[in-house]
Amino acid sequence: MPTIDVQVHAYERNHPGRPWVGTLVGPAEMTGDQMVKAMDEVGVDGAILVSPFSMYGYDASYALQVRAKHPGKFGLVKPVDPSDPAVAETIADWAATEGTVGIRIMMRDTVSTDPADPGLNRVLAAAAQHSMPINLLCWGRLEQAGQLAARHPNTQLVIDHLGLQQPFEPPPPAEPWAELPKVLALAAYPNIAIKISGACTLSHEKFPYQDIWDPLARIFDAFGFRRCLWGTDWTRAVKLLTYREGVEAFRVTDRLSDSDRAALMGDSLTRIYNWSPSKA
Repeated sequence: MPTIDVQVHAYERNHPGRPWVGTLVGPAEMTGDQMVKAMDEVGVDGAILVSPFSMYGYDASYALQVRAKHPGKFGLVKPVDPSDPAVAETIADWAATEGTVGIRIMMRDTVSTDPADPGLNRVLAAAAQHSMPINLLCWGRLEQAGQLAARHPNTQLVIDHLGLQQPFEPPPPAEPWAELPKVLALAAYPNIAIKISGACTLSHEKFPYQDIWDPLARIFDAFGFRRCLWGTDWTRAVKLLTYREGVEAFRVTDRLSDSDRAALMGDSLTRIYNWSPSKA
């Protein structure tokens, strides 16, 4: 089975033709060509390419350009704005675009904390209508994620990065798994899956990051491997580990059976996003 990374980013250097709206921790550029090279070097067959909000906001034009050049390598996810009255139309247009597989909500301070918020519910309803999973960056707001899942049982939600705040540079948090009980509570909602992405950045040890496996085992037990999706969150993790280390940590561990590893590193993603890489 293919190995598929559930979250990578690609971006150009800042330039007037497509200016950054902010900054993302990482190298000065990570073009689509460079991302493909990094994946090929370690045998990653494909990835979900998430348009980086910190640099491009709601503009996913570069992700579309990368996918056009590497059509079999990436499925595309873009952030959407729940406060935009036309967000349902944006989602419909995105769903009709070749190569797209999902959308993302960045649950930041500007996004309502009310699970009944009309904008959030508009996004969840439109996503279900177009069979598009919603990626939720929701650390610190996990209870709200559960409430939204309960309101929209036919909408597939995918919790970003274990539902935990993760570092951009060393050191990792002193208690990186403090919110784990709240993460585990989300397993009660069958329409919630979880990205096992960026996990190595929470380790207090060097490769192969042995201290992450006991808390990860609790997540695997709660959600089951059919709802767990491995990923690196490259390039956010670049100051903490190499891309190869983020991949190989999950290959060399004896804490995963072959079948568990196959589900975690590709099978479950293919089913949840209805996408897999090809030789196109």
